Amino acid sequence: DDEDVYIALYDYDARTNDDLSFRKGDKMLIINCDEGDWWRARLLQDNKEGYVPSNYIAKFSSLDSQSSGDDKIAEKNNTKIIRLKINTRKLNWFSGTIWKQIRHEGMVKHYRIRKLDIGEVFISRNSSFLTLVDLVSHYCNDADGLCYALKQACKKLEIPQTAGLSRELADKWEIDRTSVELKKKLGEGQFGEVYEGMWNRTTKVAVKTLKTGTMDKNEFLREAQLMKKLRHPKLVQLYAVCTQSEPIYIITELMCNGALQSYLKGKGKDLAVPTLIEMAAQIASGMAYLETNNYIHRDLAARNILVGMNNICKVADFGLARITLFNNLTINIFVFTHLPLIFYALLFQNDIYEVSRDTKFPIKWTAPEAALRQMFTIKSDVWSFGILLTELLGKGRMPYPGMTNRETLEQVEQGYRMPKQPNCPDRLYAIMLSCWQAEPQKRDSFETLQWKLEEFYFSDDGVYRESENI
Repeated sequence: DDEDVYIALYDYDARTNDDLSFRKGDKMLIINCDEGDWWRARLLQDNKEGYVPSNYIAKFSSLDSQSSGDDKIAEKNNTKIIRLKINTRKLNWFSGTIWKQIRHEGMVKHYRIRKLDIGEVFISRNSSFLTLVDLVSHYCNDADGLCYALKQACKKLEIPQTAGLSRELADKWEIDRTSVELKKKLGEGQFGEVYEGMWNRTTKVAVKTLKTGTMDKNEFLREAQLMKKLRHPKLVQLYAVCTQSEPIYIITELMCNGALQSYLKGKGKDLAVPTLIEMAAQIASGMAYLETNNYIHRDLAARNILVGMNNICKVADFGLARITLFNNLTINIFVFTHLPLIFYALLFQNDIYEVSRDTKFPIKWTAPEAALRQMFTIKSDVWSFGILLTELLGKGRMPYPGMTNRETLEQVEQGYRMPKQPNCPDRLYAIMLSCWQAEPQKRDSFETLQWKLEEFYFSDDGVYRESENI
């Protein structure tokens, strides 16, 4: 029965003896799904059993499974590739995007998929369906008013991270230091070094080594417990820590293209504005998750965003700002003004983060109320996000060019805001200005910023096509 069959969406190589290796497209039966994010499965082709990450598989009959087919279809027919991307943001309707490629040129058409009160979905009222799966199946066989019939599911750009390094470590964060091998050094900063590493001789990871005295061990362990529970596709995942001896190791997922700031000056220097806006939307998505969990980053900047394949962006170092003197472990070229700010109390009062002793401070990214009155909230993170947008558009340019930190603080307090960059669309600059409202409560939420950026190029209803049969 296909209802009981799951299909692999990605390749997975076993990391421990209890794991089950599989390839994309393999079918399996689930034996036990009661152990959290790791399920026990049996492959249909050879009856091998083991644990699999549940986010790597989908029911064979589900919409997600339709993206697990043969990617080589594109090579066989390069004159026409039609893809559907479902956006389930709205409560009573979805947006479907069809991308057509003729030779090497692309064309995008957007269709609104509506939902009836009885639960059926439709593009044309002449044809309604019980589920999105049924709708997609129908338009794969017949264009029926669309510009083209659907031919291929949209390929997923990113392989998701597993919940922990393995089933045994999913809820455990202290691991044996001998299981971690340090490989290539990726960078260093005031408080430690960053390496590409290997866990259990099977899994590539990033390893941050913290210099002795950088943080209080007990405070770090308390914070690590919170950080490990924060899981989102646009957050760099904390896998584990090694704290039994110095230096402390922080084990996270490895992002192949490093810090966004460096990426924009190197491999990403020719990225077009639409791509930069899509990257900004990803960052806003990660921050919206922190927002819903009442978590404050406190040092949101391009240096603390990591980049993977296909311009995938993830928020990094959320949480470390509370327990290190400064959470910049990979960049050491910034000059900051020394201000008499109380630093890092690890106390939240009415969602306000207060600091507890003198330290260096990233003035050009910091909201005025945080820099001058030591009040950190998610809205001060929103201010920093607006500054990050200028870094994106400026390909890693230092904010407030030509101004010192002290001049920046004085001018911003008097109402100065960075002018619009030449390549910045007017609507994007309006988003920046919304982030820089003097009154924190008037700034957009990250949830609002996320949808504004995700729908930046088709937020107007006029871009949606209706089926010719309506």
